[in-house]
Amino acid sequence: MWTKEIFQVEKPVIAMLHLLALPGDPGYDAEGGFKKILDRARRDLHALQDGGVDGILISNEFSLPYLTEVKTETVASMARIIGELMPEIRVPYGVDVLWDPYKVFDLAVAVDAKFVREIFTGVYSSDFGLWNTNYGEVVRHRDRIGAMGVKALFNIVPEAAKYIGDRDIVAIAKSTVFNCQPEALCVSGLTAGSPADTQVLDRVKKAVPDTVVFVNTGVRLENVGEQLRIADGAVVGTTFKRDGEFFNEVDQARVEEFMAKVKALRG
Repeated sequence: MWTKEIFQVEKPVIAMLHLLALPGDPGYDAEGGFKKILDRARRDLHALQDGGVDGILISNEFSLPYLTEVKTETVASMARIIGELMPEIRVPYGVDVLWDPYKVFDLAVAVDAKFVREIFTGVYSSDFGLWNTNYGEVVRHRDRIGAMGVKALFNIVPEAAKYIGDRDIVAIAKSTVFNCQPEALCVSGLTAGSPADTQVLDRVKKAVPDTVVFVNTGVRLENVGEQLRIADGAVVGTTFKRDGEFFNEVDQARVEEFMAKVKALRG
């Protein structure tokens, strides 16, 4: 699998690096400014790396409520932050621009990211209103900007949203793989930090055995063995935070404990 080539391990753990609210976001701290965002990102980056994660996914996680067409200032801010951190990043990294499937590739090309994660397919009823996608247009944009070498992780169970129309998850997985040829599928819970349904995860992996499948939310110390028994890797965010709380900073001790268990599971 391509994951072994990039991360050099079986069943890699990709840690989320959540950026604080950025300029233009409702939660942006104008007084703290960029220094506050960058300082927090730097501390979290080193806590994750020193704790032993296999990769990092950098996202504008605190740009709540999210947009499906992200503003230019958000991508520009992310590019600046990542550019300043790049000399300190020691593991493979990707980017996630919530929830814009075009700008995530723009950012990836600008910062040499190896992978992206996004909602690329489907039509949903969501907390953000009617949510529509068109991967046919996105992939042509991806090709035009030279991003075909960037691995695309497709979230097929979007957070805070539900497919319009009654589609079984197995049918979604199979048609997404056939039509879009994703490098990976991601299976999520309802919100960040909510566990993915193990039965759903199992059904997806069995439906597309030759495609990488990541468990995308809610992986914890007590369930990582069960989740990684099925999935080809995990994307982990909230578990690594102080007290396991979404809005807190990364706690290196929690990262070390979690990764020690993962490495033991790998044998």
